[in-house]
Formats: sequence, structure tokens, C-alpha cells
Amino acid sequence: MKLPQETGRQNGGTLPKISDVLAIRQRAREHLEDGAVTSSYPPDKDAIVALLNVALATELVCVLRYRRHHYVSRGVRAKTVAVEFLEHSIEEQAHADQLAERIVQLGGEPDFNPVHLAARSHAEYHEGTKLGDMIRADLIAERIAIDSYREMIAYVGDRDSTTRRLLEDILAMEERHADDLVDLLQDLPKE
Repeated sequence: MKLPQETGRQNGGTLPKISDVLAIRQRAREHLEDGAVTSSYPPDKDAIVALLNVALATELVCVLRYRRHHYVSRGVRAKTVAVEFLEHSIEEQAHADQLAERIVQLGGEPDFNPVHLAARSHAEYHEGTKLGDMIRADLIAERIAIDSYREMIAYVGDRDSTTRRLLEDILAMEERHADDLVDLLQDLPKE
């Protein structure tokens, strides 16, 4: 079946102009070793991979910060907060895994080198032990992640819809994390 080259009507709807199916099939047969990356991917794919490695570093630093905060939280009020820190850490690790997988799909290599993480991460590591300070540090990191993901999404735009959707999904979770942390901060007694 050949798709029309121009807008036409079929089954009561209008078909947009897209490539001929024979051309799509031919392109699919080229460069098989590239896997999911086809000629329709943007020419700045390497820049997108570099951005994803920045996001990966940020997520990994957040995992470590949340884990530390989970383990050093003390006191009756801290038990609930520590559970939230652990939950956020697990979700940040899932983001890191998703980002690493996408980097590989794009033909890149995820950079897990500990030496590079702090330098590439937009978020900072925090060693505080006071509950309020830990919540504030995590909230700052989430706000940094929110702005960073918004800029990455704007950069990627429509050129790589899979990466854009991944970043949008992670952004939505980061926004929920920030809301959770604001609630925790409001529930704390003034220090």
C-alpha cells in the first residue's frame, strides 16, 4: 500500500503529507546498526546526548543527597520526612535509569563516572543534618531541576519527541517532589 504524497481523503479523514511508504522502508534498511536512531533524528543528536548526561548527573546527585538525608534524619517528626526522602531517592534513581537508557538508544554512552557527576550536575550535594535544612536543600534542588528540565524540553522541541516526552514525564515528577517538600516544610515547627 502506498501512502499519498499529498493531502487526501481516506476513510472520512484527511491524511497529512508524509513520506512514501517505499521510501520509509528503504531508509529503515539503511544503517541497521544504529537501532532506533534513523535519519529522521536531529543532526544535533550528540548535543541532546550531552544534555541527557547532564540530567543523568543531576539525578544521581539527587539520589545520593536524598539517601543521605533519609539515613541522617532523626527525631519523631523526622520519621515521616525520612520516608519521603527515601521515596524521592527511589524515584530519582528511576529517572537516572530512564535517562541512561535513552542515551544508549541515541547511540551515546551514559556517564556514571563519579569524578564527573558533581561537575555536570545542576543540583548540589548537601550534607546537612537539621531536618529543615535538608528539606530546604532538597526543595532548592527540585526547583533547579524544574528549571533545567524546562530549558532542555525547549531545546529538544519537536526534533526528538521521545526524548521530549521522557523529559516532560521527569519534569512532572520533579514538580510533585517540590510540592511534597513544601508541604513538609510547612509542617515543621519554626527553628
